[in-house]
Amino acid sequence: MIDLKKLREDPDHFERGARAKGSDVDIKRLLELDEIRRELMVEQEARRAEQKRISKEMGPELGKRKGMLKKAEGDEKARLEAEIAELEARPAALKAEIHAFDEKIADVEPEWRALHLAIPQPASDDVPVGASSDDNVELSRWSPDGFDPDQPFSAQRGFAPKTHVQLIHDLGLVDFERGVKMAGSRHYVLTGEGMRLHQAVLRFAFDFMTGENGFTPMSVPVIVREECMVGTGFFPGGRDQAYHIEESTRGAGHDLFLTGTGEVGLMGYHADEILDRSELPLTYTTVSTCFRREAGAAGKDTAGLYRVHQFDKVEQVVIHEANEEEHRAWHRRMIGFVETMLQRLELPYRLLQCCTGDLGTKNEDMIDVECWIPGRGDSDADGNPLGDWGETHSASRLNDFQTRRLNLRYRDENKKTVFPFALNNTVLASPRIMIPLLEMHQQPDGTVSIPEPLRPYLGGVDRIG
Repeated sequence: MIDLKKLREDPDHFERGARAKGSDVDIKRLLELDEIRRELMVEQEARRAEQKRISKEMGPELGKRKGMLKKAEGDEKARLEAEIAELEARPAALKAEIHAFDEKIADVEPEWRALHLAIPQPASDDVPVGASSDDNVELSRWSPDGFDPDQPFSAQRGFAPKTHVQLIHDLGLVDFERGVKMAGSRHYVLTGEGMRLHQAVLRFAFDFMTGENGFTPMSVPVIVREECMVGTGFFPGGRDQAYHIEESTRGAGHDLFLTGTGEVGLMGYHADEILDRSELPLTYTTVSTCFRREAGAAGKDTAGLYRVHQFDKVEQVVIHEANEEEHRAWHRRMIGFVETMLQRLELPYRLLQCCTGDLGTKNEDMIDVECWIPGRGDSDADGNPLGDWGETHSASRLNDFQTRRLNLRYRDENKKTVFPFALNNTVLASPRIMIPLLEMHQQPDGTVSIPEPLRPYLGGVDRIG
């Protein structure tokens, strides 16, 4: 949620920011409604002040007139009775006026709030302008010794690569047919060594963040109220991607939603709280099951495990003081955690600077991490895949966008309440990470070599197959 004070001071900045993100939200209409709402609230507050003043003064005045009334006669008595009636009627009239303003404000607020929630956070000035992910900019790349993503896999490894779909079938790691039978398309069952590998990568990532980097381990709900989805910026724009549990139709007071990332629970944990400055930064990590409808997603690269409705993810969230320099430093550091992990797993990757059109509503900046996947992309004349990059991680800077929506604050050194800044980044999502892991470490005999860091989580097993 953007700062309305800043919007009033510089609406052009937010209009440019919205256009750069491809949003057509009507900021001028919001400002019109905001002015109407503020004027109504000022008028209402004036009535409340008068009501308070009259209530304070009325007691003595009524007592005085009622005392005089006992001795009054004729015209004097009539005059006093009229004054008493007027004094007693004024608070009731003010109460009615205040209530009328409540109704007028209530008429304005739904549209005002909907427009306010829809305004995207402007991208940072150093984020490149672009329309879609096609305009993202490669920042850097890393590959283990002896491998170059620009060269054919077969030329470097001496054999044509299998896709992960072929590997998991041959090695009996996943059962798609029974998964679809139970839950429909894009569902699966991890079996045998597939499930063990899935758990191994999650435990490796979770231990890396908590044990080596000191993040606080957390378990948070994955079924949340709508307020959590709105507060973290996933609603209203992403409602079509979330699974909706209509509890209100069954007598409950509110509906619930399945979260698509542990970020929702980690950020919602401190909603409507005022933290002390000494508590910051908060560094949290969780491993949670995530649910996404993936509405509208299609294409050959969604086959297999790449884009599924249910997966598990280790997520990292940082909440810190409202400081731009610290914000950028944490962003670099969080990306560094992911790079270290991927290097230990010997997976080629690249960092992409996302352009304005690929940031989404809530991010002021985002870096995508893509792993090289040999079985992805186009095929050569012999039908062998040429390989391509596939997104496995996203690291986001959100400034105070989420904390404003969640009403999460802290007291600074002057005891003033301030909205902190927040960041989040995928540590590791599985089974998607299993795609480059299986394909990059496949062997000529059809087996898959297990990278050294994962072996302790697999009882020392160094090969699948």
